[in-house]
Amino acid sequence: MLLIGNGRLLTMAPDAPFQPDGAVAIDGACIAAVAPAAELRQRYPGAEWIDAGGMVIMPGMINTHMHLYSTFARGMALKEAAPSNFLEILQRLWWRLDRALTLDDVYYSSLLPLIDCIKSGTTAIIDHHASAHAVRGSLERIALAAKETGVRTCLAYEVSDRDGGAVMREGIEENMAAIGKYRGRQDGQDSNVSATFGLHASLTLSDATLAACREAEAGAGSGFHIHVAEGIQDVEDALGHYGLRVVERLARHGILGPNTIAAHCVHVTEAEMAILKETGAMVVHNPESNMANAVGCAPVDALLASGITVGLGTDGYTSDMFESLKVASLLRQSVSGNPGSDPAAIASLAFDNNQAIISRFYSHPVGCLEPGAYADIILMDYQAPTPMNASNWFGHVLFGFNSSLVDTTIVGGKILMRSRRLTHLNEAAIAAKGRQLAARLWERF
Repeated sequence: MLLIGNGRLLTMAPDAPFQPDGAVAIDGACIAAVAPAAELRQRYPGAEWIDAGGMVIMPGMINTHMHLYSTFARGMALKEAAPSNFLEILQRLWWRLDRALTLDDVYYSSLLPLIDCIKSGTTAIIDHHASAHAVRGSLERIALAAKETGVRTCLAYEVSDRDGGAVMREGIEENMAAIGKYRGRQDGQDSNVSATFGLHASLTLSDATLAACREAEAGAGSGFHIHVAEGIQDVEDALGHYGLRVVERLARHGILGPNTIAAHCVHVTEAEMAILKETGAMVVHNPESNMANAVGCAPVDALLASGITVGLGTDGYTSDMFESLKVASLLRQSVSGNPGSDPAAIASLAFDNNQAIISRFYSHPVGCLEPGAYADIILMDYQAPTPMNASNWFGHVLFGFNSSLVDTTIVGGKILMRSRRLTHLNEAAIAAKGRQLAARLWERF
C-alpha cells in the first residue's frame, strides 16, 4: 500500500475536481481511496507515505495519438528539395524513414520518447507504428519498451498498401497478434500494455485492403486507429477514386465505430461530422503537427458541438502534453479570431475526453483519481502565485504548468521518477545506443 498526501489534489472528477489537502491510497496497480490526508493515514497506518510537500497531486497526462517511431528523424537533414505539401512530406520523409527501421531501431526509438513521457508527466499514450521492412515483431518490441519504462502504451500497426501486398498482410497479422495478446488483459504483469488495429489513411488503402482489415478485426471488436482527412490530398484521393469523402468511405467499409480513433479530421464537413457522431467514432486533435505540416486546423468547436468525443494528441511531434495543451488553446483562439473563447473546451480535450478515449482500451479507468482507476499519478512542483480552487484550476494548468515542474511520475502504482530522477532506467546509456542506431539509419536513408 502506498499513500500520497499533503498536497493540493486535482482529481479530474466532475463532482470534486479540486481538494486543497487531499491524499490518494494506492493498492497494487489501482487507486484504493481518495480522501483528506488525515483520514487516509488513519485508515491505512502501515502504508508507505509519500509527502507531496504542498505539490499538486494529479492524474498523469494522456496522449491519444502518438508516433514513437518518428524519434530518429530528429536532427536528420533531407538531401533533396524540401517538401512543398503534405503528400511530399509523407513521401520524402516519413515513408522513407519507416522503410529504413530495423527491429532494434523500433525498440530504441520507443524507449527514448517513453523516457521523455516520464519526465514530462505523460503517463499513457496510444501509439501508431510503421516499419515496412521490419513488421513482424515490431509491436512486441514497442511492448517491451513500454514494460521496461512503465509508461501505459496502447499499440497499433498502421496497415497500408504503399509497400505491397505482402507487407500489408504482415501488418494485419501484427495487429491481430498484439490484440490477442494484450487487449483486455491488463490485470497481470502486462497491465500497462493494450492494443488496437492500426490503419494508415484512406489514400493508401484500397477497398480490398479495407475489407480484409474489417474481416480480420470483426472477431476481436477492437476498433481501428486511422488518420482521417489530415491533408487535403486524402480527401482528393477519396473523391477522385471512390466518389466519396474520407469519412463516408470509411463508414461504408464499417471502419468507424465506438472504439475507432479518427486522428486529425482537419478536412471534414458537417455531413461527415454527423457520420462520426452516429457511429460513435472518436477524434484526436494534433495541433502542433497540423501547424508544422501546414495542413490546416481541425474544426474542434464544430466537432464538439456535434457531440463527438474529441481528444488531444501530438502525432509524434512531442511527448509533452502540457505543451500540446497550450498550443491547442492558442491555435483555437488564433483560428477563431476570438480571444475570449471559453477555455473549458480545450480542458475537455486533454482531460475528460482523453480519459474517455484511452479508458476504452483498458480494464480500469485511466486519467482520473478515483477508487478503481489505475494509479497513474504525477506530482507538480507548482507554487501558485494566485489562489487555486475548484473553479479556476484549469487556468493554473494552462498558464502555469509545464513539464519542468513534474517532480514525480507514477504509473500503475510504480514510481518511475521521483525528485526528477528516473528510478529504474539509465537514460544516458539508452540515448548513446540510440545515437549509434540513428546514425546508421541516416546512412541507409
